[in-house]
Amino acid sequence: MKQGDLFKKLLPGFIPLFVFIIADEWWGMKVGISVALAFGLGEMLITWVREKRLDRFILLDTVLLVLLSGISIILENEIFFKLKPALIESILAGILAVSLFSPLDIVGALTRKYMVGLEMNQQQEIHFKRNIRNLFYLVTFHILLVTYSAFYMSKEAWAFISGGLFYLLFILYFGYEYLKTKKMHRLTHIVSTDILDQEQEWLPIVEADGRIIGKAPRSLCHRGDRILHPVVHLHVFNSNGYIYLQKRPLDKLVQPGKWDTAVGGHVSYGEDIETALRRESYEEIGLENFSAKPLGFYRWDTEIESELVYYFLSYDFQKIRLHTEEVIEGKFWSPAQIEKNMGKSIFTPNFEYEYQLLLTHKMN
Repeated sequence: MKQGDLFKKLLPGFIPLFVFIIADEWWGMKVGISVALAFGLGEMLITWVREKRLDRFILLDTVLLVLLSGISIILENEIFFKLKPALIESILAGILAVSLFSPLDIVGALTRKYMVGLEMNQQQEIHFKRNIRNLFYLVTFHILLVTYSAFYMSKEAWAFISGGLFYLLFILYFGYEYLKTKKMHRLTHIVSTDILDQEQEWLPIVEADGRIIGKAPRSLCHRGDRILHPVVHLHVFNSNGYIYLQKRPLDKLVQPGKWDTAVGGHVSYGEDIETALRRESYEEIGLENFSAKPLGFYRWDTEIESELVYYFLSYDFQKIRLHTEEVIEGKFWSPAQIEKNMGKSIFTPNFEYEYQLLLTHKMN
């Protein structure tokens, strides 16, 4: 399903509400109901003639409009009518919630039914689910606003919130998604010839929560374009509480010659976090068959790159052996030595930041 399809489906169904609001302002509620009813029936007739189908959403909107307006007239209380948009959206929110939080994927089934032949790869399915989740939160937020405005705000404010604001929120959301997708397409597909001419590692592009939304060459991720990609760090402690650090080679592009985390490296595209951690640990300090505790993840931005750092803790220090040119030196540092040299350009800024996180974990 394209991002705008749901919006296009909802748009006609809310038109009777706008018609009522305008007619009610000019001629009162009873005339407004009549005009809105006629308009809703007209929409259904046009849809039937053009597409040979009954638009159930327009029908539901029109019936609820008349029903709740009628109750408002009988009881002389317009609150029932004002709550109508929230009731309609509650049905939509319920469908989205069932698709998100239960095995029954209603939205997916409807998509496959009305878009025959549509196939999505894993990345597209993740993006589709994320959109459904965001739409659920967006609709739920609007339901709460409509309910609040029905009880505590003026009729004019309620009219804007229940109608115009609904579409404004959707336009802003889908506009943002469109621009983000367009930018991602440019970054991942419009790559310069010098990049394509050489074999290089491809890295996953992720969101702040770790969801994979694309891929890009490593060199493109290191040009300061803020392309967020995942990396793994491993901190190794000995029985005395000393932490093992490696010294970065002088020919490194980033922070040459400084002391850094025992293990640090990129996650390759198609590789999971644990596999990347074990691969990097062996490549850098020779660790094999070790246990590691995940401590969390955070975003780290520099002028060169943007990383989503997954950091781990291990006490398998006896297995360390330097066996490649990737690490020129490594040794254990006591907490006192580290704290004494903090802020003196001896350690990388990333390690100094992460060391504070380690202290937080120890206190907890």
